Amino acid sequence: MLVLHDPEVPAAFPDILPIAQQRIADMTDGEDYDPDLHGPVVVVEPGDTVEQLEQALGCVILRDPWDGTRFGDDGFTPGFEILEEHPGFYELVIVPGDGDFGIVIFIPKQDGISAELLNFCETYATAAP
Repeated sequence: MLVLHDPEVPAAFPDILPIAQQRIADMTDGEDYDPDLHGPVVVVEPGDTVEQLEQALGCVILRDPWDGTRFGDDGFTPGFEILEEHPGFYELVIVPGDGDFGIVIFIPKQDGISAELLNFCETYATAAP
């Protein structure tokens, strides 16, 4: 996973670049970007597991944050704020507590990305405006 520490998204992600820069601008409201204060912006890379993402980010993605049920279980309720589908990727926003700290996760639609994570996104995503 690629954790972005500044608004300069690597050129390897040209379709994600403008959206990531906009989200960072939205999060900072004119301040300098500080991932510890505003929250991390992450790009999932091939080979990343959901467990690695959850551990590194300190949040749950495929588990219900209120009762612990997993994606696919009866009674599962996802805990994200936003899950939008863009042409080449998904954008997942999780706010793990109260306040302005949020985690923005970009999930490319490409080989090597967790099939379970992509299935989750396909199930719950709405089209980006």
